Amino acid sequence: MTLILQGEIDKLRRLISTLATRVEESVRNAATSIIERRPELAVSVIDLDQEIDDMEVEVEEECLKTLALHQPVAQDLRYIVTVLKMNNDLERIGDLAKNCAQQSVHVAQEKELVIPYDLHGMAVKVQEMLRNSLDALVESDSLLARSVLEADDEVDAIDAQMYPEVQAAIREHPEQMQSLIRLLKVAQNLERIGDHATNIAEDVIYLIEGEIVRHRGG
Repeated sequence: MTLILQGEIDKLRRLISTLATRVEESVRNAATSIIERRPELAVSVIDLDQEIDDMEVEVEEECLKTLALHQPVAQDLRYIVTVLKMNNDLERIGDLAKNCAQQSVHVAQEKELVIPYDLHGMAVKVQEMLRNSLDALVESDSLLARSVLEADDEVDAIDAQMYPEVQAAIREHPEQMQSLIRLLKVAQNLERIGDHATNIAEDVIYLIEGEIVRHRGG
């Protein structure tokens, strides 16, 4: 690897790390805004979305420039391809966090609303999946990445349980139907965040081991 290419790779590492930090912050604040009824946090998530979008474009442009100018091969090529794919997943996670925050602004107005499913547990698990997938990249830890794939099953199980619980809550409190539907949308968005964290973990496994585990059940 030339010194110039090494410099470009290091720059990509810094950029994707900064983007990941912003996205983690967005997911954390979106979840907290709902659980603690803090609409000001929800607004901060919505405001942060444009910065995340701008950073996603910057990372993509840097990846494409490095591919075009340096024609990397082997591990360097795998790293850049992984960053490109991860970049897209992180941007989508930012969008999903924004979606949660938009629901939170409305839910916060329902002071008597009882969340009918384990939203806190789901949010904690999803944030853990995202953090572990990103740490796996930084630490080149494929075992940590594989733990994310296993955790996805737990999130899916919570997601499956919440539907009958929300339906029961709507029957018991029909006057809160709109807010309960919003909570349902929040859970759906959290489940999708878990899916994107799983995508990142799968890409990390490919980067480290050269194995494509997508569609193979982990």
